[in-house]
Amino acid sequence: MSALVARRRGLLALAAREADRVLKLWSQTIAAPVLASFLFIVVFGLSLGGRIRGIGGVEYEVFIVPGLIAMAMAQAAYSNNSSSVFQARADRYINDVLSAPMRPWEVNLGLAFGGVVRALAIGGALLVLAITVTDVPVRQPLVLALAVAILLVLFASLGVVVGVYAETWDQAGFVNNIVILPLSFLGGVFYSVELLPSPWQEISHVNPIFFLINAIRYGFLGTSDVPVAVALGVTAALALACVAWSATIFRSGRRLKA
Repeated sequence: MSALVARRRGLLALAAREADRVLKLWSQTIAAPVLASFLFIVVFGLSLGGRIRGIGGVEYEVFIVPGLIAMAMAQAAYSNNSSSVFQARADRYINDVLSAPMRPWEVNLGLAFGGVVRALAIGGALLVLAITVTDVPVRQPLVLALAVAILLVLFASLGVVVGVYAETWDQAGFVNNIVILPLSFLGGVFYSVELLPSPWQEISHVNPIFFLINAIRYGFLGTSDVPVAVALGVTAALALACVAWSATIFRSGRRLKA
């Protein structure tokens, strides 16, 4: 074990640095997103839940919890890694990391670790708060764990890729503000896509985040607008594509130095 730790001390040090960066700024990186998402549960779920009929036999305040947790975790994993990698390039700190005796996959994994820690912290805190006010169940824990793992891989890798390609802070935040957030809202966070008329129901199936939200919702509630195998398969394919893209960047070394 000690020999393994010694061989991977560079990876462990880089991962610890990224995690420490998240935890030191916990009020911004964890508390603020948790509060924002919890307010959605309170305002839309508890305040309006009595006026909105249940969806698929599930109370509205319970129905929206999985989507809100998925959206918060996806945004956290992406935002953390895109900003961290971009700042590392802008400050030329990345040059020191690249010169360290680490393999490309170790650098890639180490830089992505902060987003995973941040997303898990936010997801865990939201789950605890949601359970206390809505009694949201976890009916399929294994499916939920798999869906969360795919979410983390997908958006942590995407954040690293965008952080490498971004030339300005605006570009680093563009994907989150213009792509991830709108697609999350349109992916069925607050409603079931089955309630939409044609052609909007069919158009929703083009949205990749729709499948992610349904995979997470199935893990919590045991219900989904699409077969859970399809939801997991689509999101897993996207995650593998992002991982392959990220791995290619670090193997070639292109664009890593600002």
